[in-house]
Amino acid sequence: MAALDPALAAYLDWPGAQQVRAIHRRVVTTKTGAVRAETVMGITSLLPTRAHARDLARSVRQHWHIENRSHWVRDVTFHEDAGRVRTIPIPQVRAALRNTVIGLLHAYGHTRILATLHDVQANPWDALSFLGIPHVN
Repeated sequence: MAALDPALAAYLDWPGAQQVRAIHRRVVTTKTGAVRAETVMGITSLLPTRAHARDLARSVRQHWHIENRSHWVRDVTFHEDAGRVRTIPIPQVRAALRNTVIGLLHAYGHTRILATLHDVQANPWDALSFLGIPHVN
């Protein structure tokens, strides 16, 4: 990671850009075993004195942690990107409800969200336990 080269700054139409980062990584597709190399570029307004390469790398890892823990689950498990409702505030409310469900499931130690949702669909009264409500026959 390097400070923004003044020559590059003339080509970069991004106000306040201070650093450019390049992450080179090897990506393995688990299903096929295929391997590919990729380079991901990024910019930041943080000065090198405020964000060293280690800090920028940590922020990328934190981003992917959030992406994999929440956004990916919302898209793959709940098919959020396939939703056709675009009228504000419905998409935001639905995302908040999905985040609440995911958070409750994680709080109760469930990591296989889709499998847990299938279990709850088969036994809807069991879902009350996530809210602290005992199941009464």
